[in-house]
Amino acid sequence: MKRLMLYCVLIFTTPFVITGCGNNAGNTTTTADSTAKKGITKAAWGNYDGKEVFLFTLTNAKGNQVKISNYGGTVTSWVAPDKSGAKNSIVLGYDSLSGYLAHPPYFGATVGRYGNRIGNAQFTLEGKTYKLAANNGKNSLHGGLKGFDKQVWDASTASDSIPSLTLKYTSKDGEEGFPGNLSVTVQYTLSDDDELKLEYSATTDKATPINLTNHSYFNLTGDVSNTILNHKLQINADNYTPVDTSLITTGVIAPVKGTPFDFTTPTAIGTRIDLVKGGYDHNFVLNSKGGTLQQAATLTDSVSGRKLEVFTTEPGLQFYTGNFLDGSLTNHDGKAIKQHTALCMETQHFPDSPNKPQFPSCILKPGETYHTVTVYKLSVGQ
Repeated sequence: MKRLMLYCVLIFTTPFVITGCGNNAGNTTTTADSTAKKGITKAAWGNYDGKEVFLFTLTNAKGNQVKISNYGGTVTSWVAPDKSGAKNSIVLGYDSLSGYLAHPPYFGATVGRYGNRIGNAQFTLEGKTYKLAANNGKNSLHGGLKGFDKQVWDASTASDSIPSLTLKYTSKDGEEGFPGNLSVTVQYTLSDDDELKLEYSATTDKATPINLTNHSYFNLTGDVSNTILNHKLQINADNYTPVDTSLITTGVIAPVKGTPFDFTTPTAIGTRIDLVKGGYDHNFVLNSKGGTLQQAATLTDSVSGRKLEVFTTEPGLQFYTGNFLDGSLTNHDGKAIKQHTALCMETQHFPDSPNKPQFPSCILKPGETYHTVTVYKLSVGQ
C-alpha cells in the first residue's frame, strides 16, 4: 500500500494539573494530585447528537496530566507549574461541555477534514468541482459548518495504566461537500518525559483533500490577563505564504528576511505586530519541508520561565495571534479572553492547497495512508 506521509507531534514538559479552561492564575482548580496513578481515567461529560461525550484524563509517572474530550478531539486543559511552582493552564478551554457547544473559535479542537482556509469554498479534483460551505466570508474554514471539531468521536484506551487515548471518526462521502468516505484516527499519548504526542492517520475510498491539525490556544503565563506580545518566538522558516484581504494564500512563497515575518531568531511577538494588518495569521514554510520529525518553533515566556517547543513532520506552521478574540468570551476562571491573549501554532499543509498546485499536495487517494505527527514539548527554566 502506498503511504502518503504527513506528520504532527505534540510534546510538553513539566507537571501540570488539569482544569477546564485556558489560563488559571488564581483559579480554584490549580492543584494537581502529584500522587495520581499513572494511566488514563474516563468521566461522563454529557451528550451531543444522541451520543455520549466523555472527558479523559491522561496522567504520567510524574503525576502530570492533560485532559481531552471525545467531543471534537478537544484538549480542554493543560496545567503545568511555572518556574516558581505555581500551577495553571497554558491553553484556553472550558470545564464543561456547554462551553464548547456554544462554538468558541476552535479552542483545543481537532480540525478537519481540511484545517485552515479553502478559497471561494470550492476546489476541483479529478475534473469535478466540489462546493463547500462558506463559513468564513466567501471561504471555507476548518472543515465547514460542522467539521471534525463538532463531532463526537469513538474513543478507546489500551488499558487504564497507559496514558494513551485513541479517537476514531468516519467522515461520510459528501459530508460538508468533501468527496470520499474518510476513516480518521487520532492517538494522544502522554509519556513519562512529559510529551503529548498527537499522531494522525486516515484512509479514503475516493481522492480527497485532507489537512488535520490541533487548534490549541497557548498563553505560557497561564493568565489571560497577560497578552502574548512579550512571548519570544522562533520559527524555523526562511519563507512564508502571503495572503490576500480574505486571508487566502496568494500562491507565492516569499522570504521572511527584512519583513515582520522574520522569526528566524527569537523575537518578541509584539515587536513588529503593528506592521501586520490585524496581526499574525499566516502560514510559515518550514525549512524541513516535511516528511520527517523536525523542530518547527520555540516559544518562551520570561515571566513564567516556560518554554514550548513544536516538532512536526508537516511542511507548514500557521502562526495566529488571537486577532479575533475580543473579550466577549471568558475562560473557566471568568477572565475575559481579549485580543492577543493567546496564540496558535498549528502544524499543517499549506492553506488553500487544493487550489494551489504549486504547494505540497494535500490529496489523499485510495490505497494511500495519511500519517502525520506533531509534538509540543514544555519545559521550565529558572
